[in-house]
Amino acid sequence: MRALVLAGGGVAGIAWELGVLLGLRDGAPDLLPALVDADVVVGTSAGAAVGAQITSGVDLEELYAAQLDPASAEIEVDLDAEALAASYEAAARGATSAVDARRRFGELALAARTVSEADRRTAIEARLPSLDWPDRRLLITAIDTATGELEIFTPQGLTSLTDAVAASCAVPGVWPPVTIGGRLYMDGGMRSGTNVDLAAGCDRILVLSPTLPGAPSLLGDLDADVVPPADAQVLVVPANVRSMAAFGRNPLSPATRAPSAEAGRAVGRARAARVAEFWA
Repeated sequence: MRALVLAGGGVAGIAWELGVLLGLRDGAPDLLPALVDADVVVGTSAGAAVGAQITSGVDLEELYAAQLDPASAEIEVDLDAEALAASYEAAARGATSAVDARRRFGELALAARTVSEADRRTAIEARLPSLDWPDRRLLITAIDTATGELEIFTPQGLTSLTDAVAASCAVPGVWPPVTIGGRLYMDGGMRSGTNVDLAAGCDRILVLSPTLPGAPSLLGDLDADVVPPADAQVLVVPANVRSMAAFGRNPLSPATRAPSAEAGRAVGRARAARVAEFWA
């Protein structure tokens, strides 16, 4: 079994991952259908949006072209990434476990002043070419703000695809938590940027991660226990310096979409032969 794991990375990360996938198709035309048809697709935050998009049946060229279009329903937000990271560090200080830290992040999320949940949901819905879950094993991650526990939304559940993606993308302190079944959920990336352990049972795992190799996690060592299955082969396609420049200081800004998509496409082309060899 094979898994495609799509990591978090904001609006820039969505564009970059779509660019990488198109670049892989540029370099290895037969590869993309096999990736999209992976036995498991795990999507976290930005990766949840990408997972929903690429399993919708809409051609990747069309999805990529949308990232180059200046018109967007995305909401501009003034993000101070360093201040946000400091707020997470302060919230986690004294936590007795990773779950306890995530519960504290939930408190931060609930206390933050943000746009309304309805406005945010509208923006998320505009990202999705289809509002229907695919007939596939798509796993979308989110965190219960009250308990800090991981929630996995799937096509077999009762949650709408829009709500699942919105919950997975609800960065605490930036976007409002999402109400599902009377509970409030936040970004699945608060457990791990990849949640790669959810690909358990797969023997080959491809991870698209819009971060530099070896870059420290925003969560510090709180995600240290989230590791790939021990018996799996794992290949990570990371960002490069050009990609990081495209993401800029605010990867949540819609202005990052076009340069991030183009940088991702270049990464995909450069990695196509290696990924095709790995996936074969």
